[in-house]
Amino acid sequence: MADVEVFLDAAPGETRGMVFRDGRACALIIHRDDDRPEHRLGARLVGRVAKLAPGLHGAFVDLGCGEPFGFLPLGKADRPGEGAKLEVEVTAEPRERKGPVLRRLGEASGEPRLLAPGPGVAAILKHLAPGVAVVTGAEAIRAALEAEEEALSGGVVEPAVGLDLAIQRTRALIAVDIDYAPAAGRDSRKGREAVNREGLRQAARLLALKGWGGLVAVDLVGVGLHPDAVLQAARQAFAAHEGAAVGPLSRFGLLQLSLPWGRTPADERLAAPSARELGALRRLRLALLTDRAAPRLTLHCDSGAAAVLAPWVADLGPRAHIRPDAAPGVFEIKEG
Repeated sequence: MADVEVFLDAAPGETRGMVFRDGRACALIIHRDDDRPEHRLGARLVGRVAKLAPGLHGAFVDLGCGEPFGFLPLGKADRPGEGAKLEVEVTAEPRERKGPVLRRLGEASGEPRLLAPGPGVAAILKHLAPGVAVVTGAEAIRAALEAEEEALSGGVVEPAVGLDLAIQRTRALIAVDIDYAPAAGRDSRKGREAVNREGLRQAARLLALKGWGGLVAVDLVGVGLHPDAVLQAARQAFAAHEGAAVGPLSRFGLLQLSLPWGRTPADERLAAPSARELGALRRLRLALLTDRAAPRLTLHCDSGAAAVLAPWVADLGPRAHIRPDAAPGVFEIKEG
């Protein structure tokens, strides 16, 4: 049974939730104070059909918060007129400058508006790991930094089984390449089977951590693989991915999967405006918690970053200070 740890880091400007299994990050949830609640996963709203898009088999829906509008997939017999009011739910958050994806719940009336917000970070963690105690404080900040680093990584190496996995997202699909570096004296056939199983498990973990969905192509180790064994291993690895569809295995050792989109991908969240400032604030908070002897800790940054950070630093108490005297893009924490 997996060893599960749950961390919650609630800070000025941003809240993060992390789930670790067997010491490895498998979920990273990021909510920011300036997020649009109308775009959050699970939010229920009244929307107005702004424009039908027959070529896309859907409609663009005004949610009352401006563009980008939400996108509502439609069936052949489901054709609401422009201007129709519908109750909808967000099933996928915005990504790549696209608006949220919606699911129709029924008819509605009145102006576009938020009816019920999506779940917050604490509620999401409770759903992902029910009954597990939530860790906060310095440990949670360290977990947030570790999860961020791995969410931005391009793969994983597991020397114990000879796994070297690379993962890359393109506009068309997600490519996963599983390579095998056998150790001397190891049975090659059994080693390939083990590395493919571990590679699928790590791919499932990284895809969940990164928040990536869509078409996934996995290049497995070896040819002439046993399809039933590979498909069973894939279904087990991706069992926690709700809505995952496992496709056939090609004779060239290529496995295809389809994963639904959900939260905004972590790499997009971590590249958003103010992400660097929030990262510096997190490091300052960690320093305040771990260096209790220092009477005063100062974050040195440029004037633009200081304008963003000053209100948040003030919320950290009398030991935290900020000084706009660093070069652009530089963040340094010093005592005094």
